[in-house]
Amino acid sequence: MDIPAELYPFKGTYLDIEGHRLHVLDEGKGTPVVMVHGNPSWSFYYRNLVTALRDKHRVIVPDHIGCGLSEKPAANAYPYTLQRRVADFGQTIDQLDVGDDITLVVHDWGGMIGMAWAVENAHRVKRIVVLNTAAFPLPESKKFPATLGLVRNSVIGAWLVLHFNAFSRGATRMAVTRKAMPKDIRDAYCAPYNSPANRIATLRFVQDIPLAEDDPGWSIVENTANKLQQFAQTPVLICWGAKDFVFDDHFLDKWQQYWPHAAVHRYADCGHYILEDASDEVITEIQQFLINHPIANE
Repeated sequence: MDIPAELYPFKGTYLDIEGHRLHVLDEGKGTPVVMVHGNPSWSFYYRNLVTALRDKHRVIVPDHIGCGLSEKPAANAYPYTLQRRVADFGQTIDQLDVGDDITLVVHDWGGMIGMAWAVENAHRVKRIVVLNTAAFPLPESKKFPATLGLVRNSVIGAWLVLHFNAFSRGATRMAVTRKAMPKDIRDAYCAPYNSPANRIATLRFVQDIPLAEDDPGWSIVENTANKLQQFAQTPVLICWGAKDFVFDDHFLDKWQQYWPHAAVHRYADCGHYILEDASDEVITEIQQFLINHPIANE
């Protein structure tokens, strides 16, 4: 896998999580900022934010199993379920001895994974940054996107993802709306998913989206949503790309119903990869948010 050092200037480490190698960035010192990525991205999505924060914070960014630089097990060797993702995340936090002053940054599936862990460990989470994600069921006002439905529910969609990297490559174009993503950045996003065997996670994440009570993971989604009120007094920053092709304003409205106290910055011309479309603005907002809401030991 060839990722230019100037684009990804980090030396990660590896943890053993239930017999699988999980890659994680662990940069800097200070109060911890834990960033949780989604699908089909990986820790590369947070590269500029890591660089901006590591001088003052311990920045931790795991690659989910099957994603990024982590091990990519066969479908029969790893469950690829939300339940396992949450368990992996908890083990990562514990193995790294992150402590109880965590700032949690979540995007896409990272919102569901990170917040499912957070609601059971609320005393450890002191600040939350939300970037185009969800931690609750599909809003009643939102229709499930046809593109995701194709991948989730059809053999053709699965074949396109596994054999043509359609989901990862498609996201590098559909997930940015303010400006086109340069080719070297597109290639870096897709580099870990360079064969059908290495694309199982990108497919399984979509197939595992819980939409109804009989779907695996639904109980986790429901439990998480029911417990989000635990963070009614926790400082929250929401930076939102309004042109997201999935997590649009229907989801933003829902977040604001759960957390009306959140500081919201909505970028009308930006898409799902908000840290690509509005990198400088969002990073500045996050830095100022951390300054405005200091926690113990800072």
